[in-house]
Amino acid sequence: MDQQENLVNELNNITTEGQNPNTLDIDLLDSLGVLKKINTEDKKVADVVEQLLPEIAKAVDMIVDAFSVGGRLIYIGAGTSGRLGVLDSVECPPTFSVSSEQVIGILAGGAGAMYKAVEGAEDNKQLAIGDLTAINLSNKDVVVGIAASGRTPYVLSAMQFAKAQEATVIGISCSANNNYATHTDVNLCAVVGAEALTGSTRMKSGTAQKLILNMLSTASMIRSGKSYKNLMIDVNASNKKLYARAVRIVMQATECDFATAEQALAEANNQTKLASLMVLTGLDVKSAEIALLNNKGFLRKAIELG
Repeated sequence: MDQQENLVNELNNITTEGQNPNTLDIDLLDSLGVLKKINTEDKKVADVVEQLLPEIAKAVDMIVDAFSVGGRLIYIGAGTSGRLGVLDSVECPPTFSVSSEQVIGILAGGAGAMYKAVEGAEDNKQLAIGDLTAINLSNKDVVVGIAASGRTPYVLSAMQFAKAQEATVIGISCSANNNYATHTDVNLCAVVGAEALTGSTRMKSGTAQKLILNMLSTASMIRSGKSYKNLMIDVNASNKKLYARAVRIVMQATECDFATAEQALAEANNQTKLASLMVLTGLDVKSAEIALLNNKGFLRKAIELG
């Protein structure tokens, strides 16, 4: 039996490669009929992710602990899975004013693979080790391996290497795989079932991965003091839209008027959280900075101190 035949047989046992009995007639339907079939399958995804919430919470706690000692959150994957990791990572600096080095997305094949598939990258085990070595992976870091199938060689290699470096390893997959689970501290396996279009894991599997990634980063940032109530209190006002959002957040957080919010932001060098604390407590810039520092960036605690 040659290597290709082995792979075909292997795919037969992967949930994400199964043929969905509910969509066998999808090619006979009109546009609305096709969309109804897809939508029916999509509705199942959130319920599957809900079952994983206790495990996702464990993963969040690990990420928060890593952040507290200077560790990083590192997503690594190939194809759609890797692109989703990159997407989540690049949204963290503008949303939470963190360094682009705190949450990192690594895609098999490099930046060019975001736009065009790089032949053979997902099968290259050594490439994964090189990619993690290049960012100086340490035991303070959390590595999240993302692979819908749970078998991608690039991702498995990355996870094995990360474990050898004593980093924390979290796995996100959509097909149960004991080999994948073996290399993780937390295994987040969202078995969403066969896709509406057989093997198209950018659909339900991609949606499940996106939901989990959103939870990991957002919950970890909230638990690290990056929100006040449900406001993005650390938003980085780096363009006109984000500056307008920062003004509005200060107004929402403090119930002040537009002019007061703008003045506070100007004094706080456009730092939304600092400006809000100044308005809420009457502290000057220096005193407000000290209050936030003493309370590890948690605005609620700093307000009580002020």
